[in-house]
Amino acid sequence: MTQHAPRKQARQTRSIATQTAIIEAAAHILEQHGAAALTTNAAAERAGVSIGSLYQYFPNKQSIIASLLRREWASMLDQIRTVSQSDLPPDEKLHRLIAIAIDHQFARPRLALELEYVESSLELSEEMQHLASSIAGEVRSVVRSFDPDASPVIAADVVSICRVLTNDAAMRGETDTQAVTRRVTRAVLGFLTYRE
Repeated sequence: MTQHAPRKQARQTRSIATQTAIIEAAAHILEQHGAAALTTNAAAERAGVSIGSLYQYFPNKQSIIASLLRREWASMLDQIRTVSQSDLPPDEKLHRLIAIAIDHQFARPRLALELEYVESSLELSEEMQHLASSIAGEVRSVVRSFDPDASPVIAADVVSICRVLTNDAAMRGETDTQAVTRRVTRAVLGFLTYRE
């Protein structure tokens, strides 16, 4: 267990609700005020629980952020896996992969950006490393269904293209996700089909 892992996993309904409330409180603080404003006291106050209750589950704010990341990554993995393991044509798989990235970013753009800033400073647990590796593997599968010769680096570059273009559009306040999808798709397809 790393220092950023929760102290214990909630099992009972009330405990699960408390843990969920703390994680969501942290999400609200991150998206409204940024990482500097997130403290265990602030998260407890926002969640409406005592600091003692928070410490039953989370030893520090990093463990709360790790749990929030785990929630977001697990959700994305489920969606990406559904696409990658489908019988859809390669072009449609790629299009849906891009749509997942855009939907995720635009659902809560400030939160997504804040989490990207803080994730590099976390010591990821084995579970988190497995989640990240699983996401990368599923993305690689989708990219290879379009371009069988694509290396893991190419798949990572596709993720970077999606992330940067989508982040920029979201932070500029764009609301037309279809227009963003068209631009990102054009960029990804151009990248994947470019040959020297």
